[in-house]
Amino acid sequence: MTGPFVHLMIGIAVFLSLLAGAWIGSLLRRRVPGHMLDGEAKEVVRLGMALLASIAALVLSLLISSSYAVYEGQRNDLRTLAADVINLDGILRLYGEPARPTRALLRPALAEMIDHLWSRPTENFFVQPASAGEAAYLAVLGLTPANETQVALKAQALQLAAHLSQSRLRLYERSQPDLPASLIFVLSAWMVCLFISFCLFSPLKHTSIVALVLVAFSIAAALFLILELSEPFSGLVRLSDRPLVRALPSLN
Repeated sequence: MTGPFVHLMIGIAVFLSLLAGAWIGSLLRRRVPGHMLDGEAKEVVRLGMALLASIAALVLSLLISSSYAVYEGQRNDLRTLAADVINLDGILRLYGEPARPTRALLRPALAEMIDHLWSRPTENFFVQPASAGEAAYLAVLGLTPANETQVALKAQALQLAAHLSQSRLRLYERSQPDLPASLIFVLSAWMVCLFISFCLFSPLKHTSIVALVLVAFSIAAALFLILELSEPFSGLVRLSDRPLVRALPSLN
């Protein structure tokens, strides 16, 4: 399930399904014989739906927590990545003139990363040998120190370059949508059952209709936000590229 349009369609489908559930419950209340909706049946349905509501609330809270953890993890990785790039550029500046061609490769590598993460987040360019990031890493590896200071600086640069490579791979792996569609479907089905039970024993009035519409909208909006947060580089709540863009001017 990828893309903001798909997420919006899922949210709308859940919203309409919940309202359809309320309508079905209202129809059943009028069609089912009265003896099947007596006090004992009402108590059984009430207890069963209370248990189902508790399970659904728990799953929904876990999904929100998990999706937000993915979102926050990606944001922290971006900030760390930007700081490491600036730090690596500073170390190469101290290395001297022989590192100037290597420093020149950092800007296209970072620009390429920004372009792919926010324009083509599902394209696995991080593991392609021809990527600018790998070219920059090989350039750092190919530095030939002329004194002890440059040996120490190269060691630090290699450590940072390796960490940057790991960060790039981690960003790619976390950018892949991994929220199971079946989980969203099952959770939505539970919610529909709850809405059916809401109208099974009570007639619909203007106040209850407005309340059901607001509750259905809130549930659909929550599922929409869960889907959006699980894919941080696209959609309405996508991460800002500002940390990496701010790192570009320093690479000169």
